[in-house]
Amino acid sequence: MVCAELQICRLAGPQKAFEMFAAALTKLDRLARSTRDLLNTLAAVTDKGAGFRVLDNPAMDTTSAHGRLLLNILGSIAEFERELIKSRTGEGRARAKARAKARGVRFGRKPKLSAHQVQEALARRQAGEALTEIGRSYNVSHSTISRL
Repeated sequence: MVCAELQICRLAGPQKAFEMFAAALTKLDRLARSTRDLLNTLAAVTDKGAGFRVLDNPAMDTTSAHGRLLLNILGSIAEFERELIKSRTGEGRARAKARAKARGVRFGRKPKLSAHQVQEALARRQAGEALTEIGRSYNVSHSTISRL
């Protein structure tokens, strides 16, 4: 049986008994985001009597000791690689924000209300006017007004 990314969690769930010996994965990185998550998922599935085989690397087979060792090592390397990517992209984003701030550029969506409209809406809110009425007059939702 070949399992998709999100269906693997269903295999570990108590709602269905296993009728197979092994679940096949197309890629290991689709199974878990961290080594701990990988080990927890594998433990849950092996407790039910099933094993894993990764299709793109036949050596990774949890039904053998060598396969479990290789799976742990590659899971750790994948987590390390993921952390490197996160740190690099975080640094790049911080640099881009700093450059944008120096030029007066904002990240994200354009504000629905101008600074003047925000002040007016806050004053109307303080006066006790309903959020839905304020929002309707500016063509925004009441949630937008409540976040001001």
